[in-house]
Amino acid sequence: MTKASTDQSRQQLSTPVVHLKGVGPRVAEKLAKLDIHTVEDLLYVLPHRYEDRRQFRKIAQLRDGVHEVFSGEILACGEATTSRARRKLFEAVVSDGTGQVVLKWFHYRKGSMEKRFAVGKRAVFTGEVKRYGATREIHHPDTEFLAKDQSLADYQSSDPLAFGRILPVYHLTEGLTQYAARKIWKQAVDLYARYVPSHLPDHLATKHRMLPLAEALQQIHWPENETKLEQLESGSSQALRSLVYDEFFFLELGLALKRRGVVLEPGIAFAVTHKYTKPLAALLPYRLTDAQRRVLGEIKQDLMSPHPMNRLIQGDVGCGKTIVALMTALIAIENETQVAIVAPTEILAEQHYLQFHGWFEQLGLKAALLRGKMAAVEKREVLESLRAGQVHLVVGTHAVLQEGVEFKNLGLGIVDEQHRFGVRQRAVLREKGTNPHILVMTATPIPRTLSLTVYGDLALSVIDEMPPGRMPVDTIVASEAQRGRVYSRLRQEVEKGNQAFIVYPLVEESEKSDLLSATEGAEQLKNEVFTEARLGLLHGRMKSAEKEEIMNRFKNREIDILVSTTVIEVGIDIPNATVMLVEHAERFGLAQLHQLRGRVGRGEANSICILLKSYKCSEDGEKRLEVMRSTNDGFRIAEADLEIRGPGEFLGTRQSGLPDFRVANILRDGRLLEEARQDAFSYAESAEFRESKEVQSVLKERWGGRLELASIG
Repeated sequence: MTKASTDQSRQQLSTPVVHLKGVGPRVAEKLAKLDIHTVEDLLYVLPHRYEDRRQFRKIAQLRDGVHEVFSGEILACGEATTSRARRKLFEAVVSDGTGQVVLKWFHYRKGSMEKRFAVGKRAVFTGEVKRYGATREIHHPDTEFLAKDQSLADYQSSDPLAFGRILPVYHLTEGLTQYAARKIWKQAVDLYARYVPSHLPDHLATKHRMLPLAEALQQIHWPENETKLEQLESGSSQALRSLVYDEFFFLELGLALKRRGVVLEPGIAFAVTHKYTKPLAALLPYRLTDAQRRVLGEIKQDLMSPHPMNRLIQGDVGCGKTIVALMTALIAIENETQVAIVAPTEILAEQHYLQFHGWFEQLGLKAALLRGKMAAVEKREVLESLRAGQVHLVVGTHAVLQEGVEFKNLGLGIVDEQHRFGVRQRAVLREKGTNPHILVMTATPIPRTLSLTVYGDLALSVIDEMPPGRMPVDTIVASEAQRGRVYSRLRQEVEKGNQAFIVYPLVEESEKSDLLSATEGAEQLKNEVFTEARLGLLHGRMKSAEKEEIMNRFKNREIDILVSTTVIEVGIDIPNATVMLVEHAERFGLAQLHQLRGRVGRGEANSICILLKSYKCSEDGEKRLEVMRSTNDGFRIAEADLEIRGPGEFLGTRQSGLPDFRVANILRDGRLLEEARQDAFSYAESAEFRESKEVQSVLKERWGGRLELASIG
């Protein structure tokens, strides 16, 4: 494609939607709510389902749970009241001579409905058929009325775009009907789809039988009548595959370049002298596992090379990532550089600091904690020590990434729980030094599709072995009615000399919440339930010294039951703890529950995790608890979490670095993502790519800013 034709395409596709016939300022405003401003935006908002209007069904043939199209006459209509909630609704009974169906509206204006749905009127109805006993119902159906003497055949031929074909159904905003929307989208497709260029290398388009994007858009919005409805509904049509592959290919090409770019940049080649790692190994009360040693070997190879490391460590709860990170930090410190560890929450940052600073003192090194909420004097002292190089390792939250935090010589950045951070946060950390090494780690297993999109520029290490002595944990889901039995099980464990955690979602009871709080729960348990046991309380609002004191007392077995908030989610090792009781377990995410369960099973005794659900447990809550009960496999849990919550919520969209896909869906399109990644990584190394200014230009336009690809080629 020549530069002139590229410019013409771009100009045409950036036409404001208000230039389309039937789109005045009011409709444009409604479309803007859907983030649609140009005709290109419109083309890439695809139908979310389809209606098969190739033939009408008789009412007697309507299928339960299916969106159906049928016609009929209104026999009766009027306002009614539900028997349970005494809620008002509007009802109409429709018949075509073969059977009857009840139509219901829960949001309506009575006067307008009575006028529109008068007895004797005939119409075409579309909606999902629901069955309640012997009655079939459709809620809020799309309705198109027939004229007084108009036959159904005449009506169908009067609008060939609405009948005799498969019709697209779009997600709409209030005040925009499907009929009006179809006219707008059809216009955009007919006039502008032809300007959407295809830049996929020819050999890949041929290999995967991909359609040109203009043709793919035409088919996805207005499918041919021969198209199989199941393919459209499942997202497996060639038209959608072509659009999805194109999107994945250019993202993965950007990630391939990003990884290659990091490799090509000059870095600090470290020497591994074991000056601090050997003494630390002697201080540890256990030997490293083979998996930990293997991953450390991979990290050392990266650190000794003259290019910056960019590596992700993945591993299940309790596999020992933190020690691997600490060993890596000590190699950087041996090479007279500083280390920054960034954690997503103050609690987690504090835990790392509490874990590390004791060892650092024994090694004659200095660690510091940098939090958002710190006394000005304390903060200034940490910042000055960092600038002067007196602090060897700083642990903190986003506070570490802020302006004004300067290092004398940053050699290594470690990002913990990286599913809360995106590409940009890593880039900011890199800018704090001269191409420092970056190590990213997570205790939340990342489903493969996510790791290929969000962390596709990172080399991967997996710690796939548990330290010796880790016992599988039995998981029980209990209801409020079983609380007495739960307490007696916990009491038995304490009487055997074991310890227990009881975790609450809140620190204090709030007026709006019915959740049991940690402080009130601890008080009640101490006075009424476990009167013989020694209880301790731990929560995020305590000062660091208080938390450290409580944890030390628990470690030293001076506390039998530790009542806590999720402050104990990560990085706490109490081999004698055999019970984890989680109150209101349905309120926690799967990753969080998996982390909490990982706090027990660290000693030789059998351990149990009891998930106590409240009476108000939602359907999603039940699903999560069933997943926890059925598996200990962190990756299976992560996949289930992704399915239940979706990618944005799974990652925490704001910080996630999740790419803004227009058509791709990483849950549905995982296999296509794998293919696109392999092709893109091979293509990035080819002479064809280095010579293709067109592909480079498209890549820079689509993903350059997002992936910070400063220069391409």
